[in-house]
Amino acid sequence: MTCDKGFWEALDALVASSEIVIDRPRGSAHPRYPTTVYEVDYGYLRDTSSMDGGGIDVWVGTRPDRRIDAVVCVIDLLKRDSEIKLLIGCTEEEKNIVYRFHNGSEYMKGIMIRRQCAAKEN
Repeated sequence: MTCDKGFWEALDALVASSEIVIDRPRGSAHPRYPTTVYEVDYGYLRDTSSMDGGGIDVWVGTRPDRRIDAVVCVIDLLKRDSEIKLLIGCTEEEKNIVYRFHNGSEYMKGIMIRRQCAAKEN
């Protein structure tokens, strides 16, 4: 499998040049679905755009390196849209939490693409 170094470098550049805004901190409830609680900090990159008209979504974990280590491509059947979510500095446990978050209902499904490049390559 190739590491798609250029893809990850482009994401790194985008994140490095953007402000990360956490608008749903860990432990907070979803604004429309109060029983859904965020177990990992969730937000967006300011001054970027995604399919829903907002900023590119990010999950920010507890690792200090703040490295993009995965993306999740999500399909939402109720909203009839798709989006990409960037995972930044997430531990393996946090990645699993995010994966379950996006696959916890019959209406939303996600696939995780992990960064496979060796540290020396990327």
